[in-house]
Amino acid sequence: MELEVGSILEGKVTTITKFGAFVALPGGKSGLVHISEIANQFVNDVHDFLQEGQEVKVKVLSTEGGKINLSIKKALPPAPRGPRPAYNGGANRPAPRPAPQGRPVHGQPLPPSGDLSFEDKLKQFMSASEGKLSDLNRNIDGKRGGGRRRR
Repeated sequence: MELEVGSILEGKVTTITKFGAFVALPGGKSGLVHISEIANQFVNDVHDFLQEGQEVKVKVLSTEGGKINLSIKKALPPAPRGPRPAYNGGANRPAPRPAPQGRPVHGQPLPPSGDLSFEDKLKQFMSASEGKLSDLNRNIDGKRGGGRRRR
């Protein structure tokens, strides 16, 4: 009996390994269900999902070089999907995290960002960015070693 790729068969788990399970198929053949093809969720231990001697439905994924690759999760019917919730303008979204407060620029404390217009926030951001960039450049220039060069 030649196995066709895509066919769904009944088989019996014969051996369980750390990387999957071997399943005996009709016609005296056996194939491997890799650990990633056992369930639709993460499988850490195959023994949590299968036992030796258990009857399972498997789908034939490939038959190359005498090796038969099987899948249990692809033989299962697709999980029912519930109706999509109606869009409600983002009311179910979590509240945005508050923006991190920057350090004071030129000794001035930062005003709370809630009472500022967009332009004021942009000016504040630009001045804070320029201050950070100048600090970074000053730090890098000091590490470049402006001293004597070796010959």
